[in-house]
Amino acid sequence: MSKKNYLNDSYTQYKNKVGLTIGGKYLKQRNEVSLVWPFKDCILEGGQSSEEQKRDEIFFNEILAQDEITQLLESKVLTNPKVINIHGEHNFSSFKRDSELNQKRGLPENTITDNLIFKGNNLLTLHSLKKEFLGKIKLIYIDPPYNTGGSGDTFTYNNTFKRSSWLTFMKNRLEIAKLLLRKNGVIIAAIDDYEHHTLRTLMDEIFGGENRLGTVVGVHNPRGRNDDKYFATMHEYMLVYAKNIELVKLKNFKFSEKDLKQFNKQDDISNYAETPYMRTGNNSNKHERPNLYYPIYYNTVTDKLSLNSTEGSVEILPINNNGEEKTWRWGKKTFETKCDTELLVKKVKGHYKIYKKRRASDIQGRKPRTVWYDSKYDASSNGIMLLRSLLGRSEFSYPKSLYAVIDIIKILSDDKDIILDFFAGSGTTAHAVLQLKEDNEGERQFILCEQMNYVETVTSKRVQKVIEQNNSGSFVYLELKKYNQFFIDQIEDAKDTETLLSTLELMKDRSFLYYNLDIIKQHERIEEFKALSLNEQKKHLCEILDKNQLYVNLSSLHDSDFECTDLEKKVTQDFYQIEG
Repeated sequence: MSKKNYLNDSYTQYKNKVGLTIGGKYLKQRNEVSLVWPFKDCILEGGQSSEEQKRDEIFFNEILAQDEITQLLESKVLTNPKVINIHGEHNFSSFKRDSELNQKRGLPENTITDNLIFKGNNLLTLHSLKKEFLGKIKLIYIDPPYNTGGSGDTFTYNNTFKRSSWLTFMKNRLEIAKLLLRKNGVIIAAIDDYEHHTLRTLMDEIFGGENRLGTVVGVHNPRGRNDDKYFATMHEYMLVYAKNIELVKLKNFKFSEKDLKQFNKQDDISNYAETPYMRTGNNSNKHERPNLYYPIYYNTVTDKLSLNSTEGSVEILPINNNGEEKTWRWGKKTFETKCDTELLVKKVKGHYKIYKKRRASDIQGRKPRTVWYDSKYDASSNGIMLLRSLLGRSEFSYPKSLYAVIDIIKILSDDKDIILDFFAGSGTTAHAVLQLKEDNEGERQFILCEQMNYVETVTSKRVQKVIEQNNSGSFVYLELKKYNQFFIDQIEDAKDTETLLSTLELMKDRSFLYYNLDIIKQHERIEEFKALSLNEQKKHLCEILDKNQLYVNLSSLHDSDFECTDLEKKVTQDFYQIEG
């Protein structure tokens, strides 16, 4: 039916095709499950600079406002550049473009090799990265807002989107993220149970369900959150997708002796992890493998194991706590050659039990598993405590575990690769990259994007502290140059109507207002404006600003109306490789 032609006004054209379409195809013609929601074909700007602020949902329809979207997503002018290294903060001179390093990682020789931290709307920052980093990012790790509540008409950046808003917000960012990935690149998105199902379906749609590498469950709180209404939440999810699954190779885990403490109880004497010597599976019964059922004698005086009974020895059989006759792991010949070096005995609840010593080398090359536990053997693994130790405070409720992010980077990237995190938060991803270098696990490049004001007081400060502690590393701090965003910040910070009226006068003189706004009528109805509540006044002033001019577009770099400084022109031209 779908391939036949009909007259434009023919009823039979749509007889069996009444329904929604996705990507130009009716749902009946598609093989996968697709999400449908209001404003799916829109752009959600989603700008905000502090967690307390509320923002109206700003949508630009891709069909009806394509020109506006093109302007919105144009590369932006950069400002306030700083270089931070072990000696502190320095003036910016130029970006590093290490041709030798770029050759090693298979990238154009003139690719920027500095670590970068951007402050600004992350959607606009991602589109500003296109010219320099399109198809060059190996690994993207994000910890986006979880959308754990809130059903009002506005959203708070971190956690209270309406579902349709949140999905649009995520779709816009994941689509450009895919373009930034290398052909063998991988993206990981952390999420909790509220939106796990919708985010997985959305990522199936964007990256292809066939490119899903897996879902990792991260157990971050074994006791569960007691303040939860029904079930005490213990875990979160990490959705792992490849840009092209055929080109991806996961690196197997490589454990040090220290790493083993995360997975097994440590033996105080042997300094090796223990694993039971008795087999306990369904196929390890005595009658199925009788050659592996035999007595082992343990001499309590000499602390030796043997197949022969001697004075002072006790007999140990592979019988479990339920009285079932099981089997040993080795036959008698193997036991005799390895018992002195690879087995040990411990008395547990009055009974002697045999354990196999397990070295790190015994489990090298193990595939990553789908359930991860936050390490408790090292206090520095706790995100809150770690942040507090670095900055003297913790402004985040649930910072990510440093070691969880380290493992992600070790498994899914290689030395010299570029790692991107565009929901940078407290800066755990950059910390992990720097720590891997300190541990001689490779030197990678990080790019962070964060639009909240704490990027200056927490994110970049944390990274600076790690650099100082390690006595190694550096990064360049940059901001997107604000224009109308400056006025939105002023509006959101206002505490009274008088301040808003002063901001309005400044907007009339310096901002870009909505193209069909009648300034005269605005002035004539100022008393009506004063009668509104403070929040309604703020909403109105935000509405009359042209959202395409939130930040200064690259095309306006030399436009006198935007007053770009010589330093701004210098750093912007250097970043985008534009001749002066």
